[in-house]
Amino acid sequence: MSIWVWILLGAAAFFLVLAPLVIIPAVLYCILLVRTRKSKWRRKCSLPKDKEIVAMFHTGMDWAQRHAAQKRVVEVTSGKYHLCGEYFDFGFDRAVIIIAGRTESLLYSYYFAPPYRQAGYNVLVIDNRAHGNSDGRLNSLGYHEHRDILRWAQLLHDDLGNTQVFLHGICIGASNALFALTADDCPDYMQGMVSEGMFTTFYESLYHHIREFRQPVQPALSEIRGYLRLLTGYDIKNDGPLFRIGKLQKPILLLQSKQDKYSLPARAKDLYNACPAPKRLVYFEKGAHSHIKINAPEKYDGEIIAFLQKICHNEAISDAIAGE
Repeated sequence: MSIWVWILLGAAAFFLVLAPLVIIPAVLYCILLVRTRKSKWRRKCSLPKDKEIVAMFHTGMDWAQRHAAQKRVVEVTSGKYHLCGEYFDFGFDRAVIIIAGRTESLLYSYYFAPPYRQAGYNVLVIDNRAHGNSDGRLNSLGYHEHRDILRWAQLLHDDLGNTQVFLHGICIGASNALFALTADDCPDYMQGMVSEGMFTTFYESLYHHIREFRQPVQPALSEIRGYLRLLTGYDIKNDGPLFRIGKLQKPILLLQSKQDKYSLPARAKDLYNACPAPKRLVYFEKGAHSHIKINAPEKYDGEIIAFLQKICHNEAISDAIAGE
């Protein structure tokens, strides 16, 4: 057998070993967590073939159009990043920041705004770092981005006259909100949060994502963890909401679908049990990950409004799990 045949066989064997160990995890990491081009995660409907996402998107866009007169473009600088948002001023002295999940721009957040306006809150929707018109390339799942939320809250309080700021986070947005509220320098005017589909750790969530791609979970999961730790400093296995929620002192409403395949329903109880703050956990029968409201809009908005009213009137938050 010639030397060239041996070389080709060796190269093929090397590639077969290298691909699962390095190439596939690197590709998955870039697909899931890196804005590899400016057009990625821009302001548009993220999944135009998903009927529920399309319905949510257009319902939100209709809401924003009806309230266009109250909207203004706002911007902040957080560290080296220029960040973009839109502020709907309804004349109240409180505001909510709606924090979308991975891949979504501020257009997605319109859909979640109505109960807040009804409850007496102005609304800020934002392009998260590396999304929409905001700067950035890497996602660190709240590890760094929570500083952006604190900066937005400062704008709402110091410049726009809001005495209290509430947070509403979906998936990674919920992790981002929790990191902000448990930061050592979180200001007193930060009021609390609503979380939809918050994971315990992204390591767990990523496990289920990789299985959906029909790839071997290992070594891809560990490799992606390594990329994240190397590039952002965040260890997704030994840090995350489950490790942070024990520091939370602000009220939290956890909304969880029983059909969520990424943030598992049973794990929401672990977050709930680890939380020392005033809390309420509400289960919904239907809804894929981040698709709860579209399947139960009245219950979804009603739970938020009731929770906010209790906070505003300094009433006790029921320490109970609803809809188990």
